[in-house]
Amino acid sequence: MRNPHSSKWLAAMENEMRSMSTNLEEIPKGAKTIGYKRVYKSKRDSKGNIERYKARLVAKSFTQKEGIDYTEIFSPVSSKDSFRTIMALVSHYDLELHQVYVKTAFLNGDLYENVFISPKALSQWYLKFDKTIRSFDFKENIEDNSIYTKFKNGKFIFLVLYVDDILLGSSDMNLPLESKNFLSSNFDMKYLGEASYVLGIEIHQDRKKGRYSVHKRKASPVPIVQGNCPKNKYEIDRMKSVLYASAVGSIMYAQVCTRSDLAFITGILGRYQKNLGVEHWIAVKKILRYLQGTKSLENLAVFARNKEPHVNI
Repeated sequence: MRNPHSSKWLAAMENEMRSMSTNLEEIPKGAKTIGYKRVYKSKRDSKGNIERYKARLVAKSFTQKEGIDYTEIFSPVSSKDSFRTIMALVSHYDLELHQVYVKTAFLNGDLYENVFISPKALSQWYLKFDKTIRSFDFKENIEDNSIYTKFKNGKFIFLVLYVDDILLGSSDMNLPLESKNFLSSNFDMKYLGEASYVLGIEIHQDRKKGRYSVHKRKASPVPIVQGNCPKNKYEIDRMKSVLYASAVGSIMYAQVCTRSDLAFITGILGRYQKNLGVEHWIAVKKILRYLQGTKSLENLAVFARNKEPHVNI
């Protein structure tokens, strides 16, 4: 590896292999195997600095056939509506908000058959976590299966699960501590302290004013103009090379999480995924510049404590 950070990438992959060592078996003669690929990715903090180097051994599950090699592989995750609701409750009731990360979460799932490099890890991880957290008297929310609540001696705690990221919001300091200790006894966990950055969303806390602000970090206010579909073959070929769908998806993520002011234009641009014109791509870049120019604190989604829970957007 010629990368200047090769030693860190190598250490990350060695750590990944160690975490998988307890799940390794000899492959029986004639067994069908799945190919794999090594994937390397750096995880950054809210300032864009590299926080840690991650390496994963990923199965090439596209070589399998649904209904033959596997059935269900998907897992529910908490919705952004639930996230905003929890943030409003945390602010209104002045709750503690902590964050926990599950290391190699997918390896914790229980498989009921022999599978060599499994694509079912995601759904099996959720089932294992669900069973474990219920045994600690947490109850699943019927509207969002990745939200759990627990009441004890007049106190309560919320647990929000998003794959391997966990948020704990509680009216009492002891409940998060008990929950973290319980989870650590069942899974390999990393405690990240008070929540400040989760799912690409930066969280600012001002408990004196009784408010939480959340901000999707992503690039001067400009008007949005109506675009036209491509007029000729040249424009069609030109638009094939731009990352329009990816850019609109990123804007949509910001809109769903913290920037509801982008809801209308995101819906408009989303209609032209397959037939975009030059003006649509220009509009996307204008939105990115608008985001860059309006990412100060006064443009965040603010969850404030008041007589009645409310959200200022």
